[in-house]
Order: sequence, then C-alpha cells, then structure tokens
Amino acid sequence: MAKDIGIDLGTANVLINVQDKGIVLNEPSVVAIDTKSGRVLAVGSEAYKMVGRTPSNIRAIRPLKDGVIADFDMTEQMLSYFIKKLNVKGFMSKPNILICCPTNTTDIERKAIRQAAEKSGGGQVYLEEEPKVAAIGAGLDIFHPHGSMVIDIGGGTSDIAVLSLGDIVASRSLRVAGDKLNADIANYVRKKHGLQIGERTAEKVKIEIGTVIKDGRDQEMDVRGRDVVDGLPKTIVLSSAEVEEALRDTMMAIITAAKDVLSVTPPELASDIIDRGVVLTGGGALLDGIARLFASELQVPVEISETPLDDVAVGAGKLLGHLEKGAKKR
Repeated sequence: MAKDIGIDLGTANVLINVQDKGIVLNEPSVVAIDTKSGRVLAVGSEAYKMVGRTPSNIRAIRPLKDGVIADFDMTEQMLSYFIKKLNVKGFMSKPNILICCPTNTTDIERKAIRQAAEKSGGGQVYLEEEPKVAAIGAGLDIFHPHGSMVIDIGGGTSDIAVLSLGDIVASRSLRVAGDKLNADIANYVRKKHGLQIGERTAEKVKIEIGTVIKDGRDQEMDVRGRDVVDGLPKTIVLSSAEVEEALRDTMMAIITAAKDVLSVTPPELASDIIDRGVVLTGGGALLDGIARLFASELQVPVEISETPLDDVAVGAGKLLGHLEKGAKKR
C-alpha cells in the first residue's frame, strides 16, 4: 500500500509530509537545466546553490512564480524527482496526494497543478486552499462555529483568510510576499547605494538584519555586489533601518488586504477574532517585529505560529486523514 502524501508546493520551497512519518522533505523549488540539451542537471538544494552562479549554458529556474505554475514541464519533473526520492510508492499502487494552492488560483491553474501531481506518479489528487491548510497546521480548530483568522506570508503569495466550520468565510490572496520583499531590498540597494545585488544576497539581508518596525532590531551588515556605474565589485554597509524602509510599502499592502478581509467578515466572526486574535504563518512570519506591526495596524491580538515554515505541510498531512475518513463514509 502506498503511503499518502501532503505537498506544500511553494514558490520558494517544496515540503512533503508522508502519512505516519511527518515532514520528510523540505527543498528549494528550483530546477537547473542545460539549455543546449534541455536536460535536468539538478533539483532542489543542489539547484539552489547554482542560482545566480551558472555559466551561460546552465539555467537555474523556479518553475513556480507567485504561487502558481509558470513552467508546467519543470514543475512536473521537480515533483517527480521529489516523489521518487521519497520512494513512497508501493509496489503496485500510487499515493494519494493533497496539494495546497493560493485562494485566488484560477480553474486553469488548478488543473495544471492537479495534472503535474498525477503525471509525477500520484493516484487520487486533492487540492486545498493554502490558508485553510496552514490554519490546521498551526493548531487552529477551524471545524467549529467560531471565527479564526490566519495570515500566511509565503514566498510567492500572501494568503489572508477568516475561517469557520471548516471553510473559508472571507479571504484575499496577494501575489506579494517573500520574493517581493527580496526584490524590494535589491531595488533599494541599487537606487540608494548604486549596487547591484543578487536574489540570494537580498534574502540573506532580509533574514539576518531585516525588520519591519522602526524601533525593531538595530544591526548592520556588509553587502557585496557590483557597482552599477563602473561594473566593479563593491562592498557597502547596510542597516536594519534601511531594510525597514525598503520593505515598508509591501508590508502595508499586506496589511491593507488584511483590513479588507476584516471589513467583509460577518460581525459575529469579527468579534471572535477580537477575542482569539490573528495567527501569522509562512516564512514571512519570521520577520523581526511583524507581530507588533500587524497588531498595531489591525487593532487585534496577533501571534506567530510555533512552526511557520512547516504549517502548510503539517496541515496537509492532518487534512489527508480527514478526507480519507470522509471518503470511507461515503
């Protein structure tokens, strides 16, 4: 019998949860290909090491952009590689797969995700909306008649949802999240310091000295890149305060979307959220000062999930059990 698997198919990382085993794979969503032959050279962590460092005939590509499939063939190859790596397929059977997608995914995009999973060796493929799965993974009880609110800031999308009785009551999905924050840092450094930096360097800055509030962490970091004027290597010193300035507009866009969701939430559920607060999850929840920023802007208590990077994969595992019980009852 094949073990069923839950997949968090993220723009930045793919996490896989295998039934009875928990999360067994967490690798970057990157594929390295030889452009001359079209051959896949590396997938996941090995391919990520090549980002921004490849010769002209090798490309390190991210098959998912803004939470949706940008390159169907590469997504399928990446999923196949990861599923084979797990060796969860039984001798004669295919694993059931539950995959999570952002709330505003179109029918065509959903079909593409489902086909990629089926072609990569899946049996029955279920699709679930990411904030619902993240809420379950974060330990929220969404199956009772009270309101829970979750804000999931991933790599490609930020998903905001109010849930009750096991379903989404109000939601917004923005194609603005961790990758956009990295781009904000790179743009700021180019405009203010005349320095061109890569995506990986920008992400390192965000993680090591980044903050989203004015009186947050106060650190500095040497940042190396290429001078935009003379093209020579150059090093500058960047501060946490500068990173806060770079990230401000994107953070306010996510907060505005959260306010929009609250404004269309039924009053009874809104009062539950005042009592129970909002849970932040996804990689973005690790940003310094984020809970304080959201609490002051939304005027409700805000807490960060204990395992924000794993919540979607953990929730997918829990939900698979639910779906199968439902299928057996039918």
